[in-house]
Amino acid sequence: MFPELDVPVSTVRGVGAKREDLLCEVGISTVADLILFLPYRYVDRTRQSPVAGLPIGEEVTAVAAVRCGNVLPGRRPRFVLVLEDESGTLECVWFSGHRYLRRAFSAGDLLAVGGRLTRFGNKRQMVHPDVEVISDDEDGARVHTGRVIPVYSTTARMKAERLTSRALRRVIFHALEDVRLADPMPDPMRARFGALSLGEAVKKLHFPDERQDVEAARRRLALDELLYFQLRLRSMQEGRDEKPVPVLPATGPLATKMMAALPFEPTAAQRRALTEIGEDLTRGRPMRRLLQGDVGSGKTLVATSAMLAAVDGGAQAALMAPTEILAEQHAETIRAFADPLGLVVALLTGRQTQRERREILQGLAWGRVHLVVGTHALLQEGVAFARLGLAVIDEQHRFGVLQRAALLEKECGVHLLVMTATPIPRTLALTLYGDLDVTVLDELPPGRQPVKTGWRAAVDREKAYRFLREQVSTGCQAYIVFPMIEESRASDTRAAATAFEELRDGALSGLRLGLLHGRLPAAEKDAVMAAFRKGSLDVLVSTTVIEVGVDVPGATVMMVEHAERFGLAQLHQLRGRVGRGSAGSYCILIADPEGDLSPDARARLDAMAAAGDGFEIAEMDLRIRGPGQFFGTRQAGYPEFRFADLTRDVDLVRAAREEAAELLQRDPHLEQSGVLRRRVESVNLEVSAGHSG
Repeated sequence: MFPELDVPVSTVRGVGAKREDLLCEVGISTVADLILFLPYRYVDRTRQSPVAGLPIGEEVTAVAAVRCGNVLPGRRPRFVLVLEDESGTLECVWFSGHRYLRRAFSAGDLLAVGGRLTRFGNKRQMVHPDVEVISDDEDGARVHTGRVIPVYSTTARMKAERLTSRALRRVIFHALEDVRLADPMPDPMRARFGALSLGEAVKKLHFPDERQDVEAARRRLALDELLYFQLRLRSMQEGRDEKPVPVLPATGPLATKMMAALPFEPTAAQRRALTEIGEDLTRGRPMRRLLQGDVGSGKTLVATSAMLAAVDGGAQAALMAPTEILAEQHAETIRAFADPLGLVVALLTGRQTQRERREILQGLAWGRVHLVVGTHALLQEGVAFARLGLAVIDEQHRFGVLQRAALLEKECGVHLLVMTATPIPRTLALTLYGDLDVTVLDELPPGRQPVKTGWRAAVDREKAYRFLREQVSTGCQAYIVFPMIEESRASDTRAAATAFEELRDGALSGLRLGLLHGRLPAAEKDAVMAAFRKGSLDVLVSTTVIEVGVDVPGATVMMVEHAERFGLAQLHQLRGRVGRGSAGSYCILIADPEGDLSPDARARLDAMAAAGDGFEIAEMDLRIRGPGQFFGTRQAGYPEFRFADLTRDVDLVRAAREEAAELLQRDPHLEQSGVLRRRVESVNLEVSAGHSG
């Protein structure tokens, strides 16, 4: 965040070789790391009055003179320092460091001592207080007393080497005295937000004058984080926008024929989305659009129509999905639309033979393949297009910002359509996709029925199995989802592989069961999914590998084991695997905690039972779990913020996006502020890859 302070921490007063080594153990190697090493709590020692007037049981500061100091013998010797002022006396007690303490103070020294005041008999007492000597001519800058003081986390080794929280407080105080932070935020912008200067914000984050200073400092630094992130995203977009892109038709013969052949009427939301996308494709600038819709809202139809518009314009289109199962399903759906139109659709994943891969790559390079669907394999070297006009990325949060950029770099200029079936709260969408325009499909196709949802304790599991059997007896199918593949000694969670055998031989004996998880060989996965789609299996026992994209209209029951371990967004995605046909559907959540359900877990389960709208659920999930865990596990595409809190900084997210747009309009390459440019360039958009079981 402060690249100009990327200098060794040993340059700070009070940090020698030994302390530098200790600080490196907790990730502090530079001055920037040091001033961003945040307190985990604060202690208010601003309350100061004559000794007799200080309140018992509270953190206070007393200023008094040393009367005497002695080591009192006993089973546990202690050093007692007696202070006095005009109102009374105060004993300060230490149970260690006697030799040093006896030499440290002399009668008449004026001290400021800070700590919790207690009463021992009829004496006022502080045990192991912080002490600062006050000189005769001036107070000096007090670090440990008379103020709100920061408390820092330290390791056992740091404490053993005397680098305690108190010592670290002094080191950080020296660093903040010496550093000069250039403020990249223009004065008019700072005035608009009523924001502190950057230097003042960092100082108040460590040494606030009063408690409310901490929040003011956090908001200033949160605004910086959000602004830098938005500028980084938008500057990447601006670089791509300079490249020429194909002007594609809003619709053409292929898309028109496909829509005319549909056995149903598209929803008003789908038509609105097609209009917005069509306008983007025809304006001569790269489309950068997020298509967000709840499960079953018809995103694939909209994306396919856009891909056909690309082919109508003489270009190719590619769709990238995060899993092979989802890619295969997309390929199957798109082929059903494209085959009657005489188009060639290819599927590119990581498990084709060399010959199959070579033929597909040649088809893409020579333009024989019109549409391609693939996984991360589309990003590999050797994948080249004759003329890629449109890239579609499904379930974008499972990819990173840089992976998204990598697909666009396959060609000089490419239109981009990002899709997600995970309803994302507005603030999180503005942050994750600050470089994208947003279209929301807020309408489900006619005939779709809401999925009846309820949660049950583990003791009701057998009753749930009986209900599942009844549904299967009417010709329906069911999913049973587990959070793990195999049981481990570290957890008593019932795992998919173990439960599959138990259910096949026990509660669901006589039914046709299949097992699906991410470690199965590809051919076996394909066979299991194909059998379930055809209706050859009654029940699919699975991990969350079926969380997105799997579309089996005959499935009417979703049973989720250990539901308390899932986030709301993930539970909503799993629920979306049923209710895709005309029959009534059900979602049964089984909570099987080791102890009592936590308040958060109970709140999530109650919310799932009460709400069917994905966007309402997403807002609740963001409030309950926080953005870092919004997608169930930390998935690719989520930026880690140190100061910004997306559950409460809605105004800052919007402000950062607007300011970034205005700044880049005035100064596209940030040439007028070298400090701001360096800060923006230091933003890390690289994120770890998500996974599925």
